[in-house]
Amino acid sequence: MTEVQATIDIAAPPAEVWAMAMDPQRLQDWVTIHRRLDDHSDGRVRPGYEMEQTLCLRGVNFKVHWQLVQCDRPFHAEWHGRGPARSHAETEYRLAENGSGGTRFGYRNEFRAPLGPLGAIASRAIVGGLPRREADASLERLKALVENGR
Repeated sequence: MTEVQATIDIAAPPAEVWAMAMDPQRLQDWVTIHRRLDDHSDGRVRPGYEMEQTLCLRGVNFKVHWQLVQCDRPFHAEWHGRGPARSHAETEYRLAENGSGGTRFGYRNEFRAPLGPLGAIASRAIVGGLPRREADASLERLKALVENGR
């Protein structure tokens, strides 16, 4: 299992940050490993909402089918994903007012490689510190996007 956690302060209220982060059509604007939104449920993002996304790590594209399992607008979202070869991922967003009129955005991603411990060793060898760098870069993009759009 690989877990990445990152936080960033964004100079905008949680509702504004939530609107950007939870809009499937805007993933391409801030998620660095996002390549394409292949499909998604109709209507408002809510528990049970599903989407299929093509992501890219180290030049390799792969699809993940996500389902929103927890949604407490505008403070908490948890997505569960299924990827290739029975891999699993969880992505969580936690938003909180930061005391200065802005938002503390907390991000967590947990990835479970297929093939148990052997797959986990291979995943760490191939991916290394890339998930943390990509998480930090994505949060910086989200911050710039929200703050520059104000």
